[in-house]
Amino acid sequence: MTNSIFFIADLHLDDSRPDIVSIFLKFLHQNVVHSKALYILGDFFETWIGDDHDTPLHHSIICALRNLRAQGTLIYIMRGNRDFLLGKQFMRQASCQLLPDEHVIFLGNQRTLLMHGDTLCTKDIKYLQFRKRAHNFFVQKLFLLKSLSKRKQIAQQARKMSYDHVSSTTPEIMDVTQEEVERVMTHHHVAHLIHGHTHRPEVHHFILHEKPATRTVLAPWHDHGSALRYDEERDTQEFLKIT
Repeated sequence: MTNSIFFIADLHLDDSRPDIVSIFLKFLHQNVVHSKALYILGDFFETWIGDDHDTPLHHSIICALRNLRAQGTLIYIMRGNRDFLLGKQFMRQASCQLLPDEHVIFLGNQRTLLMHGDTLCTKDIKYLQFRKRAHNFFVQKLFLLKSLSKRKQIAQQARKMSYDHVSSTTPEIMDVTQEEVERVMTHHHVAHLIHGHTHRPEVHHFILHEKPATRTVLAPWHDHGSALRYDEERDTQEFLKIT
């Protein structure tokens, strides 16, 4: 086993992007195997309409994750705004552990908060209103009772609405607000936050309560893959380009 811990987000795995699926499977085999842990911080899939939606793509991903876990790597998954219906059946089949929306781990001696990042975008009122409805327990239950064909139709409509919203909303509104970043980091008593969602990879340094703080934003998997690798032995982190 190596001392590496990997963090990824926003892969948006989908049948329409077999190239990204292939890069991810290669990434598991060449980079992550025998590492200590892999954290997937949301939007792993482009859409997820229920654990009972069995497709060749889902089967291949489940098998790859299960094989990775069998070789000793711990796998943690956080739901995103695209795949918030990932459930217990998927986690069990893929040998993964589901994380809550806000989760604190230790990287070395530093408490580090992990999030998908969508709830940090407090200026995006329309999205947050949608999120509140979509995360309602009864709304989700009613959705999952529908046929797969009906769920696919609803998901396609939701994706179109999402694309329309993104195209008509300024990037500043869809980005995080510093006030919310500082609030949630203060709440969890951390000086380091790792998240995805915004598709704006960067390492931000700032002062929080008169002490240095860091916000690390993971990159989306558009034309190639990207991962943040933390080396426990050296207590360092670096971004890796995955091709």
